[in-house]
Amino acid sequence: MKEKVNAIIEILKQRYANALCALHYDKDYELMIAVRLSAQCTDARVNLVTPALFAAYPTLEAMANADIAHVEELVHSCGFYKHKARDIVLGCQMLLRDYGGKVPGTMEELLKIPGVGRKTANLLLGDLYSVPGSVVCDTHCIRICGRLGLSHGKEPEKVEAQLRAVLPPEESNDFCHRIVLFGRDCCTARNPDCGNCPLSLYCREYNPEA
Repeated sequence: MKEKVNAIIEILKQRYANALCALHYDKDYELMIAVRLSAQCTDARVNLVTPALFAAYPTLEAMANADIAHVEELVHSCGFYKHKARDIVLGCQMLLRDYGGKVPGTMEELLKIPGVGRKTANLLLGDLYSVPGSVVCDTHCIRICGRLGLSHGKEPEKVEAQLRAVLPPEESNDFCHRIVLFGRDCCTARNPDCGNCPLSLYCREYNPEA
């Protein structure tokens, strides 16, 4: 398994040299907000919405004191806008009240913030703090790692634990970013481009003996 995992990591590195989060942000709390908006929404849509939101409330203090109804209007197109707007404002209030105005750097603290689950927390830990072993289990990660035989099942927490057991900790965060890119342009949910897939040798759906 170790050789297989390392080979997959190297192939993805060659295909996607820059393993960067697709969400646009300048400040730590802006990434927290963008990730919350991305739930059941595309990163592309979020990136269209956040410029106006961040312009309307350009500081953490301003966002914490924002009118939730106005935030709802600004994020409406991201879906589930009432829940997301509430979580954004309450989350920013918590950052100011409990964490000194900074996104905290531990899983325990992050999970106390409204709207922050393990997926969001792992992304924040990996991107903001470069915490080794951060595994972001989104739909792309669960689908592709299942096809590759690196994990099984569809429960995010179980897949996260399975991947943490096989991925080198220093590679896990970038691996997850690359998997998202790979899932968008090759290993799609429907009609994956198996004929041009650089990982077909390791894919159990394409090559049952992998």
